[in-house]
Amino acid sequence: MGSRGTPTSTSTDDASIDDLLIVGGGINGVGIARDAAGRGLKVTLVEQDDLARHTSSWSSKLIHGGLRYLEHREFRLVREALQERLVLLRLAPHLVSPLRFVLPHSPEQRPAWIIRLGLFLYDHLSSRGCLPGSGPVCLEDTPEGAPLRPWVKRAFTYADCAVDDSRLVVVNAIDARERGARIRTRTRCLGAVREADHWRVTLEDRASGRKEERFCRILVNAAGPWVSAFLQSGLGFNGPSRVRLVKGSHIVVRRLYEGDHAYILQNDDRRIVFVIPYRDHYSLIGTTDVSEEGPPREVAISDAEIDYLCGVVNRYLAQPITADAIVWSFAGIRPLYDDASSNPSAVTRDYVFDLDAPGGRAPLLSIFGGKLTTYRRLAEHALAKLEPLIPGLAPPWTANACLPGGDMPNGDLLTFASGFAQRHRWLPAPVALRLARAYGTRADRIVGKARSVDDMGGDIGSGLTPAEIDYLVREEWVCTADDVLWRRTKLGLEAPPSLVDAIDAHIHPLLRESA
Repeated sequence: MGSRGTPTSTSTDDASIDDLLIVGGGINGVGIARDAAGRGLKVTLVEQDDLARHTSSWSSKLIHGGLRYLEHREFRLVREALQERLVLLRLAPHLVSPLRFVLPHSPEQRPAWIIRLGLFLYDHLSSRGCLPGSGPVCLEDTPEGAPLRPWVKRAFTYADCAVDDSRLVVVNAIDARERGARIRTRTRCLGAVREADHWRVTLEDRASGRKEERFCRILVNAAGPWVSAFLQSGLGFNGPSRVRLVKGSHIVVRRLYEGDHAYILQNDDRRIVFVIPYRDHYSLIGTTDVSEEGPPREVAISDAEIDYLCGVVNRYLAQPITADAIVWSFAGIRPLYDDASSNPSAVTRDYVFDLDAPGGRAPLLSIFGGKLTTYRRLAEHALAKLEPLIPGLAPPWTANACLPGGDMPNGDLLTFASGFAQRHRWLPAPVALRLARAYGTRADRIVGKARSVDDMGGDIGSGLTPAEIDYLVREEWVCTADDVLWRRTKLGLEAPPSLVDAIDAHIHPLLRESA
């Protein structure tokens, strides 16, 4: 588990040196680890906390082209994101699913012809595949119009996708490990020293405090919000920060309306706010864009952000919400590439590479920016950037390789979930559906040979069983109840406080055994 049982490297012969050592266990880091391992490279990834502990689990839970980026003329980014939307639908149908958006028209902000033009471009920048095209929608006596205020007379509709963001990170890490990568969670990179044709890297196991040295030919800085801090404090590089930290906050309330569609609401500051169906019984609302100064830190939603989100929703939806309706809120820091824009909402969501390889010495690749949707292409581009430095590098391969759990016939989650429930009729229907959605075809590995919930250790709360926790500890780097409830299952929304204690009590002996 993590770095437990890992031997210390003491020399730089071929047996002990990594081709790539990646710092950062968010979506970009694990995406690069998976791609590189699948091309036969020796890869180690280190993450100071849990996988997806920071930016990658605080997203709007969308795989989307970024309709509003068209206003900033980021056509390349939108096209790439729209292409990746279809790729990820194929590779991870259990985690990525089509989502229909309704865009109510607010005539004082953007004329209808501009919206139609934007949607036309959105439809034609990439093939839609199985997703429907955009168009006007009738609001009278329809599920789309029922939740809206009477002043909303017209709307448009288009398609994008929803995603379980933290599980997308985890399945990429699983695939990387199964292709030979070493994934080291709870392991901090204290620093690295360039020694001719390799790096000497100092790591620290956060649980034990044990330090060790590893060696790598190429160091990849995918530390997200800490990318500039790692350059300065970990590597001793001087220079201005090239990362712009922007806080994005979300709120979750009880389901605001019937129907499986989402809304994209235009505010009078020309920003947009999503209202998205979330986990069957809730609505997810976000996001904000607030500039953050100083070093990366844990953040929380502010009262001003709550008022902002509630205000946008209340302008459009007939059922008003207040802060009292919030059942959960979260905030995270987005590490955007600093393009000197004065408006946080206008800062590019594209990614930029900085390759430092002076005089043929050991290379350092730093990654600035990026978004969840384009992580796979970012990884391909990162390997393309490094290809001149890696003789005989195998070609790209990830566009046609399903992520773990995604190898279901025809990519049909509903049919797979129905079959899974039929094979295990003793599982409560909501539990069977949750397992199918979260783990895809690997849900059967959790159930194993069980013939009843008691065979899985019994329901210890919210449909969670010891058998599922065992799987998460064994296969998914879980070390705490927080890992289980918020990044592997999202059961934290319904879990009673007693469940936290029950999970930790089950996990701790397992971790001691694997230490």
